[in-house]
Amino acid sequence: MVVTTLTSREFNQDTSRAKKAASHGPVFITDRGRPAHVLLTIEDYLRLSGGHMNLAEALAQANADFDFEPPRMTGGVSRPADLD
Repeated sequence: MVVTTLTSREFNQDTSRAKKAASHGPVFITDRGRPAHVLLTIEDYLRLSGGHMNLAEALAQANADFDFEPPRMTGGVSRPADLD
């Protein structure tokens, strides 16, 4: 595992370099010389977090592909509007 450190400026100027580096290990991003953020691949994140992801996180993934068909509600839930 290779650990890479980038300044915030370096990260902002070359995000593709940071993403490539993250495929080999964590990328520490510094603000004023102090570590402020860590960039990880999703695989590393899931491994570290125990693999739990909420629905919002799952849908935010670039390759998210979900079939979602909620059951139709039937019986007395809706009624015509009373406009009088």
